[in-house]
Amino acid sequence: MAQHFLLSSAAKTLTIAKVARLSDEEARETFRHIRWAATGGKPVCPHCSCGDCYTFTKRLIYKCKACEKQFSLTSGTIFASRKLAVRDYLLAIAIFVNGAKGYAALQLSRDLGVQYRTAYVMAHKIREALAAERTADKLGGHVEVDGGYFGGYVKPANYKVDRVDRRRLENQTGKRRVVVVMRERNGRTLPFVFKTEAQGVAAIFANVRSDAIVYADEATHWDALHTRFLTKRINHQEAYSDGEACTNQAESFFSRLRRAEIGTHHRISGKYLHAYASEMAWREDNRRMSNGEQYLTVINAALAHPKSSVWAGYWNRKAK
Repeated sequence: MAQHFLLSSAAKTLTIAKVARLSDEEARETFRHIRWAATGGKPVCPHCSCGDCYTFTKRLIYKCKACEKQFSLTSGTIFASRKLAVRDYLLAIAIFVNGAKGYAALQLSRDLGVQYRTAYVMAHKIREALAAERTADKLGGHVEVDGGYFGGYVKPANYKVDRVDRRRLENQTGKRRVVVVMRERNGRTLPFVFKTEAQGVAAIFANVRSDAIVYADEATHWDALHTRFLTKRINHQEAYSDGEACTNQAESFFSRLRRAEIGTHHRISGKYLHAYASEMAWREDNRRMSNGEQYLTVINAALAHPKSSVWAGYWNRKAK
């Protein structure tokens, strides 16, 4: 029997120990060569894009000769105004990548020896950078669509006579959200978050090419897809696949996201559900890449992404 890719040596090209053993100087060199790969690691001013800069060895910063502004290794990136050592960010990314079903902020804080708040914001910054890397091209070919509800758990009453139907809207907490996913077979995955599954129809029209073949279940709100696409439906009360239609790859994405919610994070706020859904979409799409390649992809995404308007100073705004 052929060996599964994730069990092969080709899938494991990076270890946490290797990153943890980096000295501060080695970590800075790694960061510098990844950020400014186009110039061979030579600093480029993030303010005016000038490549002629002074280097301050004592303060570990740079100064542009053109605009005379000072900048650091992470200025203008998602990790701008950092407080931790560069090695800690490399280590956090390596730990994040190795979590097959995501990685809890509490566990990350223990691994790095930092406060929970620091680890929480750091993980969300990584998720934001990954979400921004997704291309705007529409999906095509064979596209599966489906919706899954997450969050807003309502605990059942102790006695049977006191229990209510938790599926009904009036018995919900208002925090429950639905993730509508569009997934190319052997291609990209696009998740969106709505209050109801029917609201996902407009997103499908906007993100799937009209010549695509769309697969969906028998929910009535998907009837509108027939007006634009060649649509094949599967009745899940009869079968999960009938040889003509199935949504198994969309269900595979939901399986990964649900395991992340239940087994790793235990609770996902509806406000940030899209961030976790985007992370799981990235993990699904890159599951055949080695962890070393994933590691470099995440670092490149973080260094290419500008300072976050959501997570920079997050806890200061929360306190106010």
